[in-house]
Amino acid sequence: MRAREFLTEQELQDVHSNLDILNLALQNGYVIPELSNSNFYQIYRFGVAVAAVRGEQGSEDQVQQKDRPEFKAVNLMGTHPSVSSPDPNVGKLIDKALAKVGKHGKIQISTENSQEMKDTYKTSPVKAFRGYK
Repeated sequence: MRAREFLTEQELQDVHSNLDILNLALQNGYVIPELSNSNFYQIYRFGVAVAAVRGEQGSEDQVQQKDRPEFKAVNLMGTHPSVSSPDPNVGKLIDKALAKVGKHGKIQISTENSQEMKDTYKTSPVKAFRGYK
C-alpha cells in the first residue's frame, strides 16, 4: 500500500509528555505556584507588575520616574465584583440581592454623581465663531 511510504508510526517508548517537550523547546520557562490559572485578576496584576518592573529598569528620564504612579499589588475594585449604576437606588437593590443569597455588606467606592478629575481641562480648545456659541 502506497500510504506506508508517507505515514509513520511512533513507538510507545518514543512518546513524550508535554513537560519533556516544554523543557527543551521553551527558553527560560518558569511555573509560578503562588498564582492560579483560574484567578484572572492575579494573572492580570502579575502582568502589570512585570510591566512596572520593566519600566522602572529602562527609564533614565527622572521626570518620568517622578510622575509614575506607585504600583500596588491589588486594589479594592479589582479583587471583588463591583456594581455601578446611574440608578440612585442601586445600593438598596444590592442589599436586597445580597440578602437573597445569604450575604451582606458593600463598600461604596465612588461618588453618587459622575464628576471630572480636578485636573481635567473642561474648556473647549475650539474658539467660538459666528453661529457657534
